[in-house]
Amino acid sequence: MVHLERWIKDDLPLLERLLGDPKMTEHLGGPESAEKLAERQARYEQEGSGMFKIVDEASGEAVGSVGYWQWPWRDEEVYETGWSVLPEFQGRGIAAAATSQVIALARSERRLRYLHAFPSVDNAASNAICRKLGFTLLGAEEFEYPKGSFMRCNDWRLDLFGKD
Repeated sequence: MVHLERWIKDDLPLLERLLGDPKMTEHLGGPESAEKLAERQARYEQEGSGMFKIVDEASGEAVGSVGYWQWPWRDEEVYETGWSVLPEFQGRGIAAAATSQVIALARSERRLRYLHAFPSVDNAASNAICRKLGFTLLGAEEFEYPKGSFMRCNDWRLDLFGKD
């Protein structure tokens, strides 16, 4: 179905479609500026960034992004994960398949016990992916994202060591 590839310099147009489009960012506080997208692109290109493009096996086309990164949460270091799939590819199980691959990568590191996802409480599709992949819903939280904008998110947690 899909595989993951490292993020490269030529992937800026994909990032612009994913995070520069108002429809794609309605659950994320709106589109990012060209400057913010360029900064994000530079971070994603770094070796070991943990961000990947999602590639459709059949066509070889980049259809989204997925990743995980270290994050301080409630006095401990955890991984956070996030994903985004272009509108024309949504509803096919791509985000769940790609996130499953990210879970395997994070689990293989055997470094941090928990992987969290924080989808908006209003994002039914992303919350369904968390449920499908075995995350445990811990409750809703208020987050400032992007800076200056507050959103209510569900805190989903997956025990990478298999104890949840």
